[in-house]
Amino acid sequence: MSRINRIAYALTSGILLSLAWTQWMNGLVLMIAFVPLLAVENYFYRNQTRYRSIQVMFFAMIGFFVWNGISTWWIWNASPLGAVMATLLNTIWMSTVFFLFHYTRRKVGERAGYFALIFFWIAFEYFHLRWELNWSWLNLGNGLAKNNHLIQWYEYTGILGGSLWVLLSNILVMTIIQKHLKFRTFHSYLGELSLLILWIAGPILLSYGIYNHYEEKDDPYTIVATQPNIDPYTEKFNGMNQRKQIEIMLNLADSLGDDDVDFFVGPETSHPRMVWEKSLHKTTGFRMTKEFMQKYPNAYFVTGLSTKKQYGPNEEFSVTARQFSDTAIYYDVYNSAIIMDALGEYDLYYKSKLVIGVETMPFPKTMKFLESLILDLGGTTGSHGMQKERSVFEAFDSKVKIAPIICYESIYGEYVTDYIKKGANIIFVVTNDGWWGDTPGYRQHLTFSQLIAIETRRSIARSANTGTSCFINQRGDLIQATDYWVQDVIKADLNTNDKITWYVRNGDFLGRIFSFFSILILLYAFTGALIARKKTTE
Repeated sequence: MSRINRIAYALTSGILLSLAWTQWMNGLVLMIAFVPLLAVENYFYRNQTRYRSIQVMFFAMIGFFVWNGISTWWIWNASPLGAVMATLLNTIWMSTVFFLFHYTRRKVGERAGYFALIFFWIAFEYFHLRWELNWSWLNLGNGLAKNNHLIQWYEYTGILGGSLWVLLSNILVMTIIQKHLKFRTFHSYLGELSLLILWIAGPILLSYGIYNHYEEKDDPYTIVATQPNIDPYTEKFNGMNQRKQIEIMLNLADSLGDDDVDFFVGPETSHPRMVWEKSLHKTTGFRMTKEFMQKYPNAYFVTGLSTKKQYGPNEEFSVTARQFSDTAIYYDVYNSAIIMDALGEYDLYYKSKLVIGVETMPFPKTMKFLESLILDLGGTTGSHGMQKERSVFEAFDSKVKIAPIICYESIYGEYVTDYIKKGANIIFVVTNDGWWGDTPGYRQHLTFSQLIAIETRRSIARSANTGTSCFINQRGDLIQATDYWVQDVIKADLNTNDKITWYVRNGDFLGRIFSFFSILILLYAFTGALIARKKTTE
């Protein structure tokens, strides 16, 4: 295999992987997407006396750079530096995992080595969901998000089950190709082919069975979701006053309001002005919303806002706290969600999965000196505060418990299960997807909410400033969806659900299992390499 062919193969894998994140290609393309890159790796494996292990990483970086670049280029619209860093860093992490797989395969053997790819990759995705530099948008299981009919079994495995499905499929395809090229007989790979068919068809048939037989408990609540469509760059924070913005949202809500409505939902930062929590009830936005709610005294309003909280003299403050100039007073800034009723009673939730470089600086204890570099499109700088545990909004004497998910939080499956464990029986997603323009970004973000619906079996009301506001049932189907860049409002009945799925109960158990065995495999490979090196030097 020539160098040009190796580059072409790596590029092909990058393109195939990225196709799953488009709206017009079925996510099942992932079942073969790694094969060209695995062919490159196999070439280096067959010629390991000529090439060092590290050389495979160059071609892996080509493929993964293409995948990241094509799939998430839209980050550029919000942050050019963020787009570059996300693409480069994710490329490096993925390529390192692929290199470790190749290195291990050299040490443990051809067939067993392939399983190292599965263990290492899933361990990487599991870790990538949790550390400070998390950017798990391209976890393989997410690539099947728009094909909700095929992945109803995510209620047991979460997205890591999808990643396992994809990886083993690629390895089986690669094994079949290798045996065909070597033996040129159908019987030589009949076993692998049979296993591949069962491995792909089995989960699909299971999924359709679950989908067709799933019935929601009839416990409906009427919800109105608004889409104000206020430009986040030119209007929301510096062009249109707050009163006008809230009027737009409330007028939209009122257009579908009646005595049957139980909840009105507004988007992230629909009250854009930063307000002090201790005087929240005195703010213009609060008073306007409370006045609106007098018309609907039996309903609740859930929406997003930006808040600040000051710490008392003897109160312990967080690592994200900011200090007033020349004082000993500290405060935190939050991207918040609020639920309020007609009496003005309210509760707050703070967004806690924050966007790196926009809302938070990674490793805040050691990198706090760089916080001034953070671009906060809401008009301030520095890391936002978070809350340690998830909390839910309660309504109708606790009969309804809402998971108030804010924007980026909706891509973290196990994170969302913490709301469900606190009793959430329905999910509201408030977001502002207008930062990315009319790109695949907001469409991809929407499909991840469909995954959450399947994993938790919770209905979802989604209010976006712009992008897609919608309702999603417990099978992950879109019931209604708005168009991009239009002011709109929608209304539907959604059922609550108190049942706990296997995934909610056990979280990313696959990630924990595969991480444990990944450590053992690496120790085995490195130990074997050290022993072999010692023998050659004796």
